Amino acid sequence: MARKLTNSNAHFRKALTRLPLGVASNFRYWGEDRTIYVKSGRGARVTDIDDNVYVDYRLGYGPAILGYADPRVVAAAREGMEVGGVFALSTEREYKVASRISKMVPAAELVRFSNSGTEAVMAALRLARAYTGRDEYIILEGGYHGLFDAAMWYTPMEKWTQVGEPEIQPYSEGIPVGLRGFAHFVQANDANQLEDVFKRTAGKIACMLIEPIMGNCLGISAEPEYLRAARSLCDKYGTVLLIDEVKTGFRVARGGVQELYGIKADLCTFAKAVANGYPISVLAGREDIMRKLGNGVAHGGTYTAHSVSMAAAEKCLEILDETDALERIAEYGTRLRRGMDAVLSARGIPHSFVGHPSMSGLYFAQDPPRNYRDWKGSDYSFYDAMAKVLHDELILCEPDSREPWFISAAHDDSCLADTLAAFEKAVDATLNGERSVTERNYGAQQF
Repeated sequence: MARKLTNSNAHFRKALTRLPLGVASNFRYWGEDRTIYVKSGRGARVTDIDDNVYVDYRLGYGPAILGYADPRVVAAAREGMEVGGVFALSTEREYKVASRISKMVPAAELVRFSNSGTEAVMAALRLARAYTGRDEYIILEGGYHGLFDAAMWYTPMEKWTQVGEPEIQPYSEGIPVGLRGFAHFVQANDANQLEDVFKRTAGKIACMLIEPIMGNCLGISAEPEYLRAARSLCDKYGTVLLIDEVKTGFRVARGGVQELYGIKADLCTFAKAVANGYPISVLAGREDIMRKLGNGVAHGGTYTAHSVSMAAAEKCLEILDETDALERIAEYGTRLRRGMDAVLSARGIPHSFVGHPSMSGLYFAQDPPRNYRDWKGSDYSFYDAMAKVLHDELILCEPDSREPWFISAAHDDSCLADTLAAFEKAVDATLNGERSVTERNYGAQQF
């Protein structure tokens, strides 16, 4: 049956009268006739208000790591509701959850909670500045660290003439230009450039803020030797290494990227997978740095450590830590990659996969990108066209090729079969509908 969006389109027109773009977040707007409104989610599938049922690889940008409405987490959340919600006072569960996090992540000597990834990174940057007495910081090109002014800068590569370095611009209007001078941008996996920045700014850098697997840039990953170099340079120049694991934490491994790479952060942040979708985030790190909180550094929030989120986090982290959920997630992601590879290879389409099997990016070129400039300089029109067909075939991936495909523990054999059948249809439909794209780019081994 062909997908219909009659109800979603009608609701969109109504929602426009009360909500900008008809949605609660800019990123949920997919166009006047393609914006989806969800009715419910169960396991790895979501149902929209037109009763279309999708296999979902967005998972809310990663949080639903056990699947939607996981009964174990739902039961815990209900128990948390009965506690009372919000008190602006602490409960015993905060210690229990913090202890679990410290067990899973050795760098998490002390822990504080917030409500979103943005909040956690904001607090971490403030803390790093206070601890070092410095104001400036280093960010990787293509890294995403939340919707706050200090982090909302990017390099518009489409305007770059290859002369000098591209001009850094804000993501949004309303961001003070004066903030630009605090941020220094480097390319991923270029240790020499990183060292040059440290030398040029000696004594000014409070922290290096890094996503070792870039969750808003295809899953492009730092190479182990690069991360080791970053660790060494931060030590040499008295700089805080702030590892942003908002998307990777408790997903790619029990101890996150730090476990995979054998690297210990000074400060780290977590959010998406902590409570299977309930709003919570984590700031954690070295005791000597974290003790600055309340001793000169402000941190708080009315809804911080809400009883529902804390109960959900306690149960979700217990499952991730004590069961084989993460191994099953990675195994499914590997099988999905193999199936997609078979479809694309049979048609002679150059491609590669980026990131971790639990959060994979699909890149239409033989060699995977090593940094943001590699991705930005590529032609991702094939992916953009294919994503629309996948939606029509009831496979829900992000329409923007920068976003990885997220896997949950609820993805099963039926999800895989449905996905690969739809993927084959989408690839063929895109080939048939985008001849100009394929003819233009096959020769360059890149769509």
